[in-house]
Amino acid sequence: MSRRRTVSTKKKLALLLSAATVAGGGAFVMASTSNASQTPTVKSAAESTVCQGLATALGNNERFIEGQRANPDAQSEARIANREAVIAQIKVQQEASGCGVGESAQDSQASQPAPSAPAGGAGDAGAGDAGAGDAGNAGAGEAGNAGDGGGAAASGQQVCNGSTVTLSGEGGAPAASSNQFPAGTKLKVTNLDNNKSTTVEVTSVSGSCALLNNAAFEQVREPGKFLIRRALIEKVG
Repeated sequence: MSRRRTVSTKKKLALLLSAATVAGGGAFVMASTSNASQTPTVKSAAESTVCQGLATALGNNERFIEGQRANPDAQSEARIANREAVIAQIKVQQEASGCGVGESAQDSQASQPAPSAPAGGAGDAGAGDAGAGDAGNAGAGEAGNAGDGGGAAASGQQVCNGSTVTLSGEGGAPAASSNQFPAGTKLKVTNLDNNKSTTVEVTSVSGSCALLNNAAFEQVREPGKFLIRRALIEKVG
């Protein structure tokens, strides 16, 4: 009798150990599957309009910095520091939007920025001024740069045909930057997808025809988008 009880007890222990092993393995698999499902998916610019807009904004700022380093003047260091701060903010937005941080694209419609006018104009406000910091340095020499008239276009004329519009990431009152129009030029930008428009003054140089700062872009943007594919840009002053 005692031998039968001993054998029965051993079998019970073996069964319990087997059950525990199976349960533990199942829990491990479930935990692994759960962790895998929680891994965030990173979207590329090709997969998301939001990511494409942010990548374009990043690329335009990078191109502006390249232009300043290639043709520096007395204010270039401050402009570069300003744009580097803007790039850092764009990367924060990329991460928050689930985009590839640091992914960069450039507006294919935009030409390379022309050299700035010699220092001694209205002057930059330095790295901390994200709004109109480059106001006196857009350079009248860019007036003939655009293929469809550029800075020489008559008031009320459509310019930059086919260009997309995105945001620069800069703060301040509504304003624009451009590689084709000098400071003081007024541009009317209309988003043809929602018929919203804004009229802004060019205050600085950028790597594209019309780059809106955050406040101006908010006036014409569609919710959740950082790129205007169908834009009408007019020189109005």
